[in-house]
Amino acid sequence: MTGFDLAKLLAERGEERYELHARYLNHQLPRMLRTIGFDKVYERAEGAYFYDAEGNDYLDMLAGFGVMGLGRHHPVVRQALHDVLDAQTADLTRFDCQPLPGLLAERLLSFAPGMERVFFGNSGTEAVETALKFARFATGRPRVLYCDHAFHGLTTGSLSVNGEAGFRDGFAPLLPDTAVPLGDLEALRAQLRKGDVAALVVEPIQGKGVHEAPPGYLRAAGELLRKHGALLIADEVQTGLGRTGDFFAYQHEDGVDPDLVCVAKSLSGGYVPVSATLGKEWIFKKVYSSMDRVLVHSASFGANAQAMAAGLATLAVMEDERIVENARRTGDLLRERLSALVDRYELLYEVRGRGLMVGIEFGKPRSLRLRSRWTMLQAARKGLFAQMVVVPLLQRHRILTQVSGDHLEVIKLIPPLVVGEPEVERFVSAFTQVMDDAHSGNGLMWDFGRTLVKQALANR
Repeated sequence: MTGFDLAKLLAERGEERYELHARYLNHQLPRMLRTIGFDKVYERAEGAYFYDAEGNDYLDMLAGFGVMGLGRHHPVVRQALHDVLDAQTADLTRFDCQPLPGLLAERLLSFAPGMERVFFGNSGTEAVETALKFARFATGRPRVLYCDHAFHGLTTGSLSVNGEAGFRDGFAPLLPDTAVPLGDLEALRAQLRKGDVAALVVEPIQGKGVHEAPPGYLRAAGELLRKHGALLIADEVQTGLGRTGDFFAYQHEDGVDPDLVCVAKSLSGGYVPVSATLGKEWIFKKVYSSMDRVLVHSASFGANAQAMAAGLATLAVMEDERIVENARRTGDLLRERLSALVDRYELLYEVRGRGLMVGIEFGKPRSLRLRSRWTMLQAARKGLFAQMVVVPLLQRHRILTQVSGDHLEVIKLIPPLVVGEPEVERFVSAFTQVMDDAHSGNGLMWDFGRTLVKQALANR
């Protein structure tokens, strides 16, 4: 018997968490967290809340960047994982066919009419990599189109279709790719005329900035791509599984028929990493065209029993607890309450999004007093005002949020899909108080802004 005792190890060394990370992992993460006052110590979590050692609750409006769709530690998913571990399945033999992957594929496809087969991986970027490989092989073409400001992952293939230069810098050469503006059909048509495009990969609602594809764009883009022998890849890694008030965000409009769909994050139930690439049968049959090609694309931990059990439990909870309907209803209420504040605060520019994927954008104020302070922040680094709002939401109101992307004056709200009216009221009340402070010239808030300015200038 081993002497390993996890509870004892955490009790003895848990307080070293930030020092250990600084010494052995990404040393910039604890530095950043301390700079903005996010270096909290959370002891436990349940549903949409974290708790510290004193028992204070913190409302989670970030959901692990969308992973915690069901909140943390949902009892049904927990029980499924206990059950599958107790079953001691003959997992990952690689030379048999276990039942759980087939059952999860069958269940997942039932929510996506027109999709016929599934490949299981471990993360969102793997799902995108799979789609890129399958699209290039199925069409025999090398180039993939993506939209400006897109985010599809950070491994080399998905990085090639990343619309943010800051992520791409220093990692060239990447795959052949071209960016087109989201919603611009003429730009898409011009690229397709060149005859070398395998696919367009697109988020129905972009995570960076929370920008939605214009009405009719996805349907028209799919028709245009098909006319030119190219494929439409819908990246639903963040928007899928109910986030936007539909099971998949592309289903918001009739007539959208993607060839490949990328899924991850919430499918895990918040426990075991899992991703899925859904697609048309002809694409899969072309990739896996013979027994010689049976392993031409695979993943070492793909379709493992724990991940499959978590996925099946997650889909069951979504149906039983009407998670998609709750996301639509609660999201409508949240946007309605926040949109009512736009005319009240000159620093608040727009509230947008769908379901429980909400973007709050700030903009240049009209009054001279606020405009001078806004200009000071913008001169140092765009995005600092949004960070000024995020910090007091956590420090004073115990609500975890984050800016929507680097150099953006946008806060993105992607809470667990189990939140309801109490959480909406708590967030709107806290946000109102923070905006009141910002417009009244609250010294502490603007003093922190000057601290951020100094930090931004020091990092140049």
